[in-house]
Order: sequence, then structure tokens, then C-alpha cells
Amino acid sequence: MGHSHYSPERMGSATLSPDGAFEAGSIHSFTLIYTAGYFGIDDTGSLKIVHRFASDMGKPQFDDPIGLNYTTVEASNGAVLEVLYDRKRNIRPWDKTLFIRVVQGFLREGDTITVRFGDTRRGSPGIRVQTFCEPRFEFKVLVDAFATYQYVELPTSPTIAIVSGPPATFKAILPTLARPGEPFKLGFKGEDKWGNPSDQVAGVFSLHANLPLQHLPASLTVERGQPAHVLTGLRALEPGDLQIEVRQDGRTVARSNPCRVDGRSRHRHYWADLHGQSEETIGTNSARALMEFARDRAFLDAMSHQGNDFQITQKFWAELNALNKEFNRDGEFVVFPGYEWSGNTGLGGDRNVLYLEDDRPIYRSSHALVDDLSDVDTDANSADELFEALKKEDVVVQAHIGGRYADIVMSHNAQIERSIEVHSDWGTFEWLLGDAFAQGYRVGILANSDGHKGRHGASHPGASLFGAYGGLSCLLADELTRRSLAECLRQRRHYATTGCRAYLSAGVAFDRPATLFSDDPNLGAPVESRKSDWADIGAVVEYDGDSVVFEFELMTPGPIENIEIRNLMEVHETFRPYGEQDLGRRIRMVWEGSGYRGRGRQTIWDGHATLQGNAFENPTPINFWNLDKVLSQPSPQRLEWQSLTTGGFAGVDVFLERRKGGTLRIDTPLVQETVEVDSIGLVPQVFENGGIQRRLRVYRLPDENACHRTRQRIRVPLHRGKDNALYLRATTEDGFFIYSSPVYISRT
Repeated sequence: MGHSHYSPERMGSATLSPDGAFEAGSIHSFTLIYTAGYFGIDDTGSLKIVHRFASDMGKPQFDDPIGLNYTTVEASNGAVLEVLYDRKRNIRPWDKTLFIRVVQGFLREGDTITVRFGDTRRGSPGIRVQTFCEPRFEFKVLVDAFATYQYVELPTSPTIAIVSGPPATFKAILPTLARPGEPFKLGFKGEDKWGNPSDQVAGVFSLHANLPLQHLPASLTVERGQPAHVLTGLRALEPGDLQIEVRQDGRTVARSNPCRVDGRSRHRHYWADLHGQSEETIGTNSARALMEFARDRAFLDAMSHQGNDFQITQKFWAELNALNKEFNRDGEFVVFPGYEWSGNTGLGGDRNVLYLEDDRPIYRSSHALVDDLSDVDTDANSADELFEALKKEDVVVQAHIGGRYADIVMSHNAQIERSIEVHSDWGTFEWLLGDAFAQGYRVGILANSDGHKGRHGASHPGASLFGAYGGLSCLLADELTRRSLAECLRQRRHYATTGCRAYLSAGVAFDRPATLFSDDPNLGAPVESRKSDWADIGAVVEYDGDSVVFEFELMTPGPIENIEIRNLMEVHETFRPYGEQDLGRRIRMVWEGSGYRGRGRQTIWDGHATLQGNAFENPTPINFWNLDKVLSQPSPQRLEWQSLTTGGFAGVDVFLERRKGGTLRIDTPLVQETVEVDSIGLVPQVFENGGIQRRLRVYRLPDENACHRTRQRIRVPLHRGKDNALYLRATTEDGFFIYSSPVYISRT
């Protein structure tokens, strides 16, 4: 939409060399030659070479000939060219633009403009290709031949293939809950350094389970060309906590996430990423490829394609519904039909709409990128209009923060919008939960990816503006069907993680029976109630006591650093699986938070730390997802890093040469502090810097923390006169958050 279709065959042609396949994130030099067509390009006419919004290909630069991404542009006839690069100079999703204007002279038919991306002639190493796979990465060429600023797309633009590199890590994925004697799956894959499933894995891998399993082979033989593998029909013979270890040549290459084998659990655990986009809107690769990745390479149980409504044509909506029907299989893999309602922030901000039935209408926020106005009368331009339209639909909605943020204070329908998304590739947004509590809303907590890079359910952020690994939600349901999962969402019976697969069982125990409602009585509809001395996460309860016991059991792939038990946004108690007496030489420096709620929320933490009277040993980065942003140690007394946060956290874990003694100096653009090493202990020292929870924390850890599992009962006093919302947020040492949805308790 938006570009002229006038005579594209007379606007010229473009070639690219070299062509072929290139490893994701590798460095190369490309020469694109545009040859002018019949009309040439008139004086002040221009050319655009554009890439997708999601692409993190190196940003062309024109000033440093020995630097990475150095790019040159020249005309064969000597015409003077103006060249600039702008991330948003073209119609989305083809936003990223190399803009070339003829400022003196003109081009005739046959004249050329040569663009060298990563020009190596003066010492540049080249330009980095994008870090995620795409079989047809396009250098789309647009021509303004008449100097009208109306562009025509060439009939054919050059393409290359972006393919995965060799495996850098291996992943073994189990369900987090299985029942004795019932079949389950093991997923296995290698990922390259940028998180792409690698098709270069080869060899024999031995499989070792800590519990007796039926049908687990002793080994798995992998041949090149297979990016992922699934072993089906595994059965645990007895209850316990299962973990499978994968070894190659005697070396452990992967340990699975923990799996609780238990026949007494009330609900099953299903892992979902309910938010992702494909190339038909603003993402990468096709909608079909997105669903295949979610099912076959991320090993999800459920997903939803959530394209921006103002980019979904009626033709694509029909294709998407056909795909939903094709991939949705009860008991195997659930696909929710849906879309992202992408209203302007001032009209309510982003919402995710998940239908239970196929072939339902889109109530669009606008037709901004859809020419066909035949359905404009069904547009819902504000969030209030959306909720009004959806009253007649079988649907669940979640509030989302992407480029736009959901303003749930301005607009919210508690009957339809039962959950909020506190984490995605865009970052971590606990403030949205604070907004909900402040308004008295009773919402569940979800985390998804909103992935734009085609890696639904295993969404690495790459090297672009996305600052976090994509989240996952564990839905506690009776069976794997749309209707059962939707009931789970409506009951807020789910927990969320910022990307890890942890086992969590949590709820509230009462000293005497409380009144447990079948639904939230604040919604106005008649509800059933019963007496119970227990409430699952998501439940709504009335109780006349002064306190309750919050019970939980947590098993995590990475060691547990701490668990906060919260009532609303207040931390009642912080549990750590170690005490002051366990602390050693290891300290942790963590920076976190965001600038503000909108698109410019990125916070840069590039900085360094120095240590006088002591020395650093074995520094390890935390949540340095972008491999361009590195941690280095130029000397025993100095660490340097490039890092950013978008609401979540990053940091450095480092040992000291001596446990005591010395002065630590931390210098970042936002925080500059001096800390005596002897003062660093169990409780973090916190240095605030405005924004939204934008701060630096310094604290000490045990030299080794082996705690991956804990079960606790913590008594929590109840507020009077307002809701109590009891939930936990756990933090793992390898950089993940885990949130339970709250139990809502009102005191009678």
C-alpha cells in the first residue's frame, strides 16, 4: 500500500553480488548496482533501498572507512548524490531505508548507482547480515524517477538467504508436568550463537534420565539438515522430579528443564506464546513458518498469530483463518485465531484479541495500511469501542505493551480483558500490574514474545531495539483445547516467565474455610460460591481472617536467587535459599528499569567498574542478549560493558580475589557510585535514578548456589478496606523472572 504502481517495468533494475546463502550475524560485503530504466532519475529524484522493520542487519555508516558497516554510494555518470540512513523513512514494514537523492545532475537510461554495503576497499571488515534466519531476505528497491517523492517498487529486487550457524548451545525441553504412565515428549535442538535452531548438528547423543522411563532410547542419532528433534511416547513409571541429560562424547551438552511427575495434580501444564507476528504484517517469514516453528522448534502447546490489525488485509485474514484450522489439533497443538488491536496510545493502546472460533471479524483500530475500505464500518477506533464490539464475541483479551502501551486506566473491560502481559521482547513492565491494582482490577499475569523474527516461543531479541528474550505463559487447564485454555485464561489460572520453563505450584491456604467464587463477583453476573480452605492462583475469595498462608513449590532450570512474596505491589517477604553465613567471594551488579512508558523506554547502561585493593575474577554477563554488547576485563581491577535495559534487568556476576577488602567504583551514564567491598552483603544496596524502577543494585551471593527447587509456606497479613492480591515473583541466577497470577482476597 502507498506506493505508485505506474510503469514499474520502466523504472530500472537492480542486481546484488554476491548472492546465495549467508550465516546469520556473519560479516560480508555486498555490491548492489541499480541500473536506471527508460525514465532515468530526474534532478532531485531519489532511490530507496529498504529492509524490514524487524531486520537487525548492520546500520550503514558513511564516515569511518575502516569501521564495521561502512557503506559507499556512487553514480556512474558523476552525478552528485545525497546519502543518508533512516530507520523510519518508508512505509512499514519496510521502514529501514538507505536514501539516495540525486542533488546535482540526473540519470539517463543505463546509468548506474553502485552501493557497496560493507565496502572493504579501505579496510572495513564489511557489514553484518541480520542475526535471524530468512530464506528470502530482500534488498527492496524503490525509485522516484520524476522527483515527485512518489515511489515505484521495482518488479524484482535482489534477495539473499540468511541461514543458521553451527550450534553454540543445546536445548532439551520437557513438559513441566507429566502423569505416571501417560505419554509425553522430549524436544531437542542445537541453537547457534544468535538463538537460531541450527541445522548443522550431527552425531550421536546419549540420553540419561534420573527416573525410570519407558521408550527413552539410549541414544539419538542426528544428521545435518535437521534443525530440531522430538521424541514421542515417553512414559514415566513412577512419581518424582524428572530431568534428562544429553551427552555427546561423554560431555554433557544439555540438561532438560525439570518435570514434575505427579498423578494428583488438579490441572495440566500447557506452555504458550500467545503473541507473535509474521512477514504479512511487521514480522519475518510467513505465518505458516511461524506456526511450524512454534510447534516443531519451540515445542509449544499453544500459540496465537497476532498481526497488527491495520495491516491485515481481508485476503490475509482469510488465509490466516485457514492456517488456524489446519494447525489447531485438540490434544496436540492449539492455535487461537486472533489479532493485535493496535490503537493509538491516546485511544487506549495495544490489546491482544483471542477468539475461540474461526472466521470471526476483525474490529480494526484503523485502516492505516489497508486500502480496502469495504469493512470500515466495523472499525473500533478506540479501546472502548473495541470492548463494546467484542461483547457479542466468544473472546478473551489481554493488555499488551509494544511500541504503544495499553492504557488500562483509560479503558478496561473486566469481563473481557482478564489478563495483562507484563513481559515480551519489548521488555518487562510490572508498572502495568501496578496500574491494574490501583484501579481495583483483578487480572492474571501473562508473558509472551510479540516476536518479530519468526522464532515464536523461543524468541531471542537479536541485535535490534528489542531488549529482552521473549516470555512464555504456563496455562493450568484440564485439557489441551481452545475452550479449556480459554477457561484457564478467564480464571487467571496461569503463571508467566521471562523465557525459562519452570515448574510452579502455588496458592493460598486458609486457617478456616473461606468463600471461593466461581468467577469474580465484581463483574456483576451471578456467580456460584463454595467453602474451601484452599485457593489456586487466579481465584477470587472472601475471608474473615487476619492472615493467610501463601504456599508454593518452585523448580527452575537455573539456580533460584530469590523469591518475593507480594501483596499488591508491596513485597511482604523475600525468600532466599541461603543466608549471610553462606555468602562468599561472588558479588552481583545489576542495572534495571526503563526511561518511560512509550517507545523511547530504552535505557543505556554502558559503563565500567574498577576495584581498588582487590581484583575481579571470572566475570559473567547476565542478560546480555545482544552479542554486540559485550562484557570485557581489560585488567584484574577493571570491567567494561555495553548494555541496555527496557524494563527488565541486566548485569555482571563476578568473583573477588579476596572476600573482604577494597573499594568498588561503578560508573554508568545514569549512576556513579563508590561502594566499600566490606559493606556488600545479602541485602542489595540500591541506587535509584528516576524513570520507571531505573536503578543499580549491588549485593553478594554464595560462591555456589545449588538450589533449583524449594517449597515454602509463608504467612501473609491481609489488608482491610481493599483487595489483597497475593502472588510471587521469583528471580533465577541466570536472569529470568517467574510470576504467579495473584489470588484475590477481600476481607468480610
